[in-house]
Amino acid sequence: MHSRLNAYRVMWVLVFFDLPTDTKGQRREYGKFRKKILSDGFVMFQFSMYIRHCNSKENADVHVKRVKSILPAEGHIGIMCVTDKQFGMMEIFQGKFTVMPPSTVQQLELF
Repeated sequence: MHSRLNAYRVMWVLVFFDLPTDTKGQRREYGKFRKKILSDGFVMFQFSMYIRHCNSKENADVHVKRVKSILPAEGHIGIMCVTDKQFGMMEIFQGKFTVMPPSTVQQLELF
């Protein structure tokens, strides 16, 4: 029962972006944005798509707010939150072969 409820409380934050890289300054901004979201705990799921596991909706809101605070001046960026249950229903393929989605981060609870 406990894990079933957690499937709806635990969230994933997905950040999709398409940033211009025509000039040296634009490539620098792309690199800065990418490094900042990586330092916030996001991992690359695909090129220009990064994901982060969050223990609650409130925690997801914090990371969404952080991403919004570092948005570059140019480009197209999407931010989406899905529950762990919804994320688990995703089908991922490598070519014609099904692959497993990324595993959930293990976290210790002391209390």
